[in-house]
Amino acid sequence: MEFGRKIIGVGKNYRPNGSPQQPPPAQDPLIFLKPSSTYLSPGGKIKIPKGRNQIYHEVELGVVIGKTGVSISESQAMDHVGGYTLALDMTDFDLIVEKNEAMKLTYPWALAKGFDTATPVSDFIPKSEIPDPNNVRLWLKVDGEMKQDGNTQDMIYKIPHLISFVSQYMTLEVGDLILMGTPEGNAPVRNGQAIVCGLDDKMEMTFPVSM
Repeated sequence: MEFGRKIIGVGKNYRPNGSPQQPPPAQDPLIFLKPSSTYLSPGGKIKIPKGRNQIYHEVELGVVIGKTGVSISESQAMDHVGGYTLALDMTDFDLIVEKNEAMKLTYPWALAKGFDTATPVSDFIPKSEIPDPNNVRLWLKVDGEMKQDGNTQDMIYKIPHLISFVSQYMTLEVGDLILMGTPEGNAPVRNGQAIVCGLDDKMEMTFPVSM
């Protein structure tokens, strides 16, 4: 399946590792969009934007829409899933974080998450190969050092809820990608480093980082 026109990101969607399983917060999920020009296929290089010296890695499960829909119910949401991908949501945090004690997030996120090569993705993973997407391990190493090691069971908002929520506002089309958020441990990478990340035993990919 080919990826479509929209990349939909979900922010702040993971509980810290080991935290109790509390009910989701009352507020709506934090949703943002990334242009399709950010896609990077295996074999490519992640490019740090001109004038910057670092970007942050965020390993994520990507959900690929397999059937067009709008105003989708949660009970029917998984019928609209075509498959999955391992993804990175590369972010220039210097553009969206105020450097103070609170590390306050500011807006908008378009440039911080929308630069070319900001969405490296693996090959498409058929839906049948991941019977329980709410329980898969995601991990990431930088130059051989483990930086992120989490599980999708720690997602605050699960896949059916997010598909339903987004589809109340915009039509989800075949090939659209929803990035489900990242577990804790995201950190900066710099020119010359290499990212290796994986999803259970289904997929592993490597991307060098360059200026």
